[in-house]
Amino acid sequence: MRKMGPDMTVKTMMWGLIAALIGGVALAQDAPVEVSILDASQVTLHLYPFLKEDELTTLRLVATNREALSVFLPSKDASHFAALALAPADGFLQDGAPAPTAAALSDFPDAQSAAIAVLAACDALRDPNTAPCVVVLEVGPAP
Repeated sequence: MRKMGPDMTVKTMMWGLIAALIGGVALAQDAPVEVSILDASQVTLHLYPFLKEDELTTLRLVATNREALSVFLPSKDASHFAALALAPADGFLQDGAPAPTAAALSDFPDAQSAAIAVLAACDALRDPNTAPCVVVLEVGPAP
């Protein structure tokens, strides 16, 4: 049996992270989206099939209401990017509150940085035997 040193462990973890990100991107491309403009921000909601009706209702409120959005994704101003990621196995709501694996991060300089950070945060909390986390809500400057 071959021993795994620290370098192999880091390499294995990096490949796992890359696979998770690619999987998340592939899933995002398959889901229909709803786009809302709130003041100077554009909010994109990805409509994944795993989202239940009450979760979609809540996410639509967050995507279309500035005050609701600021509860989940407070931001310095509309020039920054933010994202909300969920583990498909856990969904968004559990017992009326956000799932423990739901991750929301804001104030990034670009959409890619926001997505990478929020997916890493969500994936760190999910059961490793379940599907990788996906970004369900993206916020950035309006075009």
